[in-house]
Amino acid sequence: MSDAASARARIKAISAGTPKYVVIGVGTALVLLFGFLLLRTLSTEDVKITGLAQPVNTNAEVGIRGVNNAKITIDGREVAARQVPGGLTLAPAGLPDGSHELAVEAPRSISWLGSDTTSHEFTVDSTPPDLQVDDSLRPDGPNRPVTVTGKAHGAERVEVAGKQVSTDPQGAFSVVVDKPDRDVKVVATDPAGNRTERAMTVHIKHPGMRAVHVTGMAWTSDSLREPILEMARQGKIDTVELDLKDESGEVVYDSAVPMAHQIGAVKGYYNARQTLDQLHGMGVRVVGRLVAFKDPVLGAASWNGGHPERVVQTSGGSPWSSGYGQFAFTNFADPVVRQYNVDIAAEAAQLGFDDVLYDYVRRPDGHMNEMRIPNLVGTPEAAIADFLRQSQTEVRSRGALLGASVFGIAVDRPTEIAQDIRQMSHYVDYIAPMVYPSHWAAGEFGVGNPNSQPYDIVARSLGAFAKAVEGTDVQIIPWLQDFSLGVSYGPGEVAAQIDAARSNGMNSFLLWAPNCRYHDAALAPRG
Repeated sequence: MSDAASARARIKAISAGTPKYVVIGVGTALVLLFGFLLLRTLSTEDVKITGLAQPVNTNAEVGIRGVNNAKITIDGREVAARQVPGGLTLAPAGLPDGSHELAVEAPRSISWLGSDTTSHEFTVDSTPPDLQVDDSLRPDGPNRPVTVTGKAHGAERVEVAGKQVSTDPQGAFSVVVDKPDRDVKVVATDPAGNRTERAMTVHIKHPGMRAVHVTGMAWTSDSLREPILEMARQGKIDTVELDLKDESGEVVYDSAVPMAHQIGAVKGYYNARQTLDQLHGMGVRVVGRLVAFKDPVLGAASWNGGHPERVVQTSGGSPWSSGYGQFAFTNFADPVVRQYNVDIAAEAAQLGFDDVLYDYVRRPDGHMNEMRIPNLVGTPEAAIADFLRQSQTEVRSRGALLGASVFGIAVDRPTEIAQDIRQMSHYVDYIAPMVYPSHWAAGEFGVGNPNSQPYDIVARSLGAFAKAVEGTDVQIIPWLQDFSLGVSYGPGEVAAQIDAARSNGMNSFLLWAPNCRYHDAALAPRG
């Protein structure tokens, strides 16, 4: 017999003698194995819980993948979840800080097989980091570096002006921001994703000024310009405030702003570069006066060019005049009007003007219920403040400071011409109130005849302005009267106003004379 035949014979003999229970046992084992595999396939071992990396905050999004129908509990209490592609999602909102358990009870595909439960322990931390920084930053000048220091206890990540900075083991940090914007944002984030944000306002201390105003045309006149230059040589003034765009809407320097040329506003009475070089060469600062919203040139061009929305209107839809002339007041809420003024301000700063000082940064006086102001959202006061915010970034980034001239009555009557001093102070480096004695009514601030009592009315009104900006870093630099209106004004009356400003701790001032002739005898050389 061959080896193969012998082997087949042995196998047959063994099979014939194998008991039946052994065969049955093998079959049972196969069934059990199949059942185990089936249960494994139908169990919740494929359920995955995501979003609970330790710790979490109550805004975390918890994902439950691999199941679309389940009973979900947190600490034994059922919670709702919503279906998303691939599973379910929920947020642990409202949970107190500390440890919790999430349980997912999902039925198997065959109901008689019951359900399986998957659980996950997690910790909630909803307390944001403790971030300590100053409210304000004070660089040496516009567009100059500033050092931001602080401490962020419990933070995993700290960002200053959008860039991550390193911290020591106690969370302290210090970083130099080369060119700060109006605000520097500091953000501290902890491991749970809780955030604390602080906006540090950049305040730049004005170096001070003893200034006189000059129109664009006056600067071209030797007889008007030379006495002013002589005052500078003698140290009686240290700043010249020179028109950029005046009340007539004329742009009086050699501007390159496209819209100014399109509407025929550019007159170019003086060359800005040459004038700045001359005055800076004498050590004299130069402030550019920019009349914002009283602009008959832009108003007429807009109305006649099919853009009535750029003009303040009566309730009936006609151009608002109210003694200012037709088309005089452009719309401070219109984006094109705003951008036109911002473009001039930015150009002046780029040319080298030390400050840009807005005038007529207000609505026209009159009853609001008689006016129509297209595109206005919110209050006129908020719109004016927002325009200054828009301007400050452009002016500051080019190395200049920003100021706003305001009516004296704005200190306690902010809605009359939409000049809310507190709101405006957030977006300018200084407020320049026009506290001319001749412009106050009898009895204002308890002064019987303001025009004949220049010291009293200026001292008391500026005291009110100082109180209005208390707690801020904005400065008050007043406009003072060097002209006669009803009462003759000479060196004594001008000097009295300067003394009144000084009594409020305000050593800076701007003098206004419509004819640009000033009483230099009222001014003593600095020092």
